[in-house]
Amino acid sequence: MIDFTFKDTYDFDDLVEITRILRAPGGCMWDREQDHHSIRRNFLEEAYEAVEAIDNDDPVLLREELGDVLFQVTFHSQIEREAGRFTVNEVIDGICKKMIYRHPHVFGTVEVASTGEVLQNWDELKKTEKHQESAADTLRSVARSLPQLIRADKVQSKAAKTGFEWPGIEGAFAKLHEELDELERAVQGDGDPAEELGDLLFAAVKVARFLKVDPEEALERTTDKFISRFAAVEDGAAQQGRTLGEMTVDEMMALWNAAKAAGKGGEEA
Repeated sequence: MIDFTFKDTYDFDDLVEITRILRAPGGCMWDREQDHHSIRRNFLEEAYEAVEAIDNDDPVLLREELGDVLFQVTFHSQIEREAGRFTVNEVIDGICKKMIYRHPHVFGTVEVASTGEVLQNWDELKKTEKHQESAADTLRSVARSLPQLIRADKVQSKAAKTGFEWPGIEGAFAKLHEELDELERAVQGDGDPAEELGDLLFAAVKVARFLKVDPEEALERTTDKFISRFAAVEDGAAQQGRTLGEMTVDEMMALWNAAKAAGKGGEEA
């Protein structure tokens, strides 16, 4: 029997202890088998589920999902504690010191007049802290593990702060058309289609930045719209006593266009 005191209400220290027990002999076999890499995806999924709770304006679900994220933090910290490299308290100490250092207008004597100045100071302090000696270093610092639309947006934003930016959206549109032409040529054998598709997507993110549209959110909306309209197509086929597999592409597109004209599946596209 494990040595554990059950309570009506638990706190952060209890979570750290529960995580230690799960990883200890006599704990959970599955938890003991895990390492940073095996649960890497779990961390991402829990973070996304917390974001979905925010998007749905669901505070009850958000409380639960933040707990799942917090457990991931304690779990990875426990793995490092076992390896003798650091503890969760050192993680907390590190983030506290970072927040104090990056908010000199709150914890120091620096004066700021706007949010823009706050963000500018943050960027400069981060460059010093991370030993970023060039503008390219700041671009390289953007995590490769981010969803790539978000990564592209952040990289372009950092580049724009150096002045590497078109003066207006016209240049971004011209680049988008140029990349589409190059993709079409690549499909015909003149170039690498995968590379040119990547260039096209990157150019589309540039247009999104000029429009002040989050490309990740824009694609999310379009994907949701596609799913809803696809469901309308399937319903239309069922009303004819048929399945999608029994229909031609032209017949399915006719149902798609009918759903679009009826406003089914969200905004017009």
